[in-house]
Amino acid sequence: MNLIWVVVLLMVFNNGHFSNGGNTNTSNRPEVVNIGCILTFSSAIGKVAKVALEAAVADVNSDPTVLRGTELRLKMLDTKYSGFLAIAEALQFMETDIVSLIGPQYSVTAHVISHIANELQVPLLSFAATDPTLSSLQYPFFVRTTLNDVYQMAAIAEIVEYFEWREVIAIYVDDDYGRNGIAALADQLAKKRGQISYKAPLKAQASRTDITDVLVKVALAESRILVIHTTPIWGLPVLDVAQYLGMMGTGYVWIATNWLSTILDTDSPLPSETMENIQGLITLRMYTPDSEKKRNFISRWKNLTHNQTANGPMGLNTYGLYAYDTVWVLARAMDAFFDQGGNISFSNNSRLSELNQGSLHLDAMTVFNGGKLLRDNILQANLTGLTGPIRFGSDRSLLFPAYEVVNVIGTARRIGYWSNYSGLSVVPPDTLYTKLPNRSSSNQQLYDVIWPGQTTQKPRGWVFPNNGRLLRIGVPNRVSYREFIGIVSGTDMFKGYCIDVFNAALTLLPYAVPHKLIPFGDGLNNPSNTELVRLITAGVYDAAIGDIAIITERTRMVDFTQPYIESGLVVVAPVKKLNSNAISFLRPFSRNMWLVTGAFFLIVGVVVWILEHRMNDEFRGPPRRQIVTILWFSFSTWFNSHRESTISALGRIVLVIWLFVVLIINSSYTASLTSILTVQQLSSRVKGIETLRTTNDPIGYQQGSFTGDYLTNEFGIHESRLIPLNSPEDYAEALRKGPKNGGVAAVVDQRAYIELFLSTRCEFSIVGHEFTKNGWGFAFPRDSPLAVDMSTAILKLSEDGELQRIHDKWLMRSACISQGAKLETDRLQLRSFSGLFLACGLTCLLALFVYFSLMIRKFCRHYAEESESVGSSSRSARLQTFLKFVDEKEEETKKRSKRRQLEWASSRSSGCKELPSTSNSSRVELSSNRSVSLGSGV
Repeated sequence: MNLIWVVVLLMVFNNGHFSNGGNTNTSNRPEVVNIGCILTFSSAIGKVAKVALEAAVADVNSDPTVLRGTELRLKMLDTKYSGFLAIAEALQFMETDIVSLIGPQYSVTAHVISHIANELQVPLLSFAATDPTLSSLQYPFFVRTTLNDVYQMAAIAEIVEYFEWREVIAIYVDDDYGRNGIAALADQLAKKRGQISYKAPLKAQASRTDITDVLVKVALAESRILVIHTTPIWGLPVLDVAQYLGMMGTGYVWIATNWLSTILDTDSPLPSETMENIQGLITLRMYTPDSEKKRNFISRWKNLTHNQTANGPMGLNTYGLYAYDTVWVLARAMDAFFDQGGNISFSNNSRLSELNQGSLHLDAMTVFNGGKLLRDNILQANLTGLTGPIRFGSDRSLLFPAYEVVNVIGTARRIGYWSNYSGLSVVPPDTLYTKLPNRSSSNQQLYDVIWPGQTTQKPRGWVFPNNGRLLRIGVPNRVSYREFIGIVSGTDMFKGYCIDVFNAALTLLPYAVPHKLIPFGDGLNNPSNTELVRLITAGVYDAAIGDIAIITERTRMVDFTQPYIESGLVVVAPVKKLNSNAISFLRPFSRNMWLVTGAFFLIVGVVVWILEHRMNDEFRGPPRRQIVTILWFSFSTWFNSHRESTISALGRIVLVIWLFVVLIINSSYTASLTSILTVQQLSSRVKGIETLRTTNDPIGYQQGSFTGDYLTNEFGIHESRLIPLNSPEDYAEALRKGPKNGGVAAVVDQRAYIELFLSTRCEFSIVGHEFTKNGWGFAFPRDSPLAVDMSTAILKLSEDGELQRIHDKWLMRSACISQGAKLETDRLQLRSFSGLFLACGLTCLLALFVYFSLMIRKFCRHYAEESESVGSSSRSARLQTFLKFVDEKEEETKKRSKRRQLEWASSRSSGCKELPSTSNSSRVELSSNRSVSLGSGV
């Protein structure tokens, strides 16, 4: 392409005139501007593009507002499918005065010619070279006027994700165009967690035998999602061989890049044999929005091609539309070039002058001096053509890339669209540009697809490789807990809970799974399941089944199925029976609970006495009697048998709150005591994992399991404290010995094992709570579709109850799993009632605050005059007076207040002026008459 642009620039230089620029002055514009074009005239793209280019040049020259007197002259050369001829023709163009080169048609040739265009600064415009590696940084004079294959591969990756597939097989022509396109597909799939599982390259001129050899290898692979990325001339023979090999039937998915839609648009109708080969395929077509300009050109197409139909009718494909627009982009850029004072001039290349010897005359090629300005004007294009709005982004790619998604059924049937803006949709992309982009999975839509084999059911997308190799499945060769998994003595077969679950799940799959179970381990010690999982990533095993816990470290290496059994870590320790004794009634509450409860009985009694003392005779009397009243009132509330009634509002509020607390405590005590006296109680020195963390006692764990590493990494327990144990018998012996006799204080293991261990050993029990949550699953390589299908089967087993029946068959034991015993740790703790005590305490404090606030207010009102007459009395005297006032009965205070009011009234009526002395004498009399105090009572 770049070479063609150089040729065009050279042609313009020889035939053009210099221009002084200016928007209205056209006198300095050349009469003719020469451009070159390199095509393969007989190809599906080339024959359509040739007609479209000629029509575009004619339309430009007939429009006086475009180049304003300058004629655009196009010369085209036929490459005849030869890359060598394309390069030679490009060099031939560069010897003439062309200002630009349109083409080349093929990406492989574009890489070479772009180097020529860079050297001679001739813009190279290509409407057909879609290779993503034709970078604008490496080839600054290469301008792609069609869509980059990066977007086409992004559309395919989203289609694959939409149908929930993960692996595809790539069939491609082994050249720069094919390899680079498939590399872009791999990148786009990786963004969607997909991958190319197998690459099947074809040489550029592959024979039918070559194609057959490649497709046979593809048929033996696992994936059934086939992406074929080739040129139109080689794509149909590949599909013909695939039909012959039976690869176009049910279960296969074929996704063709836009080469297939190009053939359908150009050579339709195709022969019936060819159409039969492509039924059910999905292909892409570059999207061009509907417009009046496009409809007019389509209506002209039959007249434009009336003399081109010797080999049958020729349809208009999207490459023809982009070829037409390319000429208009160049014409508009040339017009701006002349307006900016650009002129067509050339200069010698000093490096080429050294090659003047010989018959090639390479020194005749010159540098287009205005090439950079013309290229910049091309990249600043802003017009609307047959393909829609034409603008270039910062990476020199066309903006708004979009494709139609086509399903070939009879004819091409559009099932949706893809755009870089909003992904897959059934709405044309140009109508979505006015809305906010929404790439959520729920917004991605396509119409229903009819797949190869005339089925509407979505293919699974993979099968087991038909190469005779069995699926190698690693199985732990356990030496203990063989109820879960174990080798049948004298055979190479396995039995157990895990094996039955696996076989039951396999029967639910809609296909056969040829497999072989391979034991992993020496048979003397329990093997490491983490190492077994690692061997899957190394390719030693294709899967692993057994008692494999799903933990973080392992999920980083493989994919697991849905868990088929829940099993977290628990602590098991020796326990002893607690027999009833004389103080068994104290067991329901912990020591702190008893202390706090007793303290609150006293506190509430004192608070109620303070609130009731001034007005309630039942809370008055000699000190000894009042103390007895406080104690009796407090503790009698436990039985709701207190005789004293409360009068004050504050006292009643406090009592209501306290009675509610007592009700809760009383009910809890009764329930706990009933449980203690009727259910056998067990006691253990170890209370759970926290007890083990705070001691230095040895801890047992199952050899080969992840438990040892977990205790070290998560809880900081030193490795020297961890003792590996191999069997349930080892567990029991170590626990019986205890830490002081060479045994262990407790054993930490998964609940599934421990429940089986405890079923026949009543002297041990689980202490504390389960402190991890995980499950067991079957392990498969990353993104294995079998993992998904097996998960679905396991869920169905669970829903049908079959999973529980298998569990009961192997793991149900009832000898010592007693529901009539529980650990001592069920005692009621203070923290369970902290909220109640807090609410009661706050109520008491608030009541006391309100009470003393009212007392202070009354004291200030009744004794204000006495304070004035006494003068500056001491603080202790005032405090003593206040305490006496608080201790005084409420009725006495009211009587004294009433008597004072009468004395004031009489003094006012007699005109007495010595109110202060009268008041003082009255206060003296009142002071002498006080007889109620904390010491004497009433």
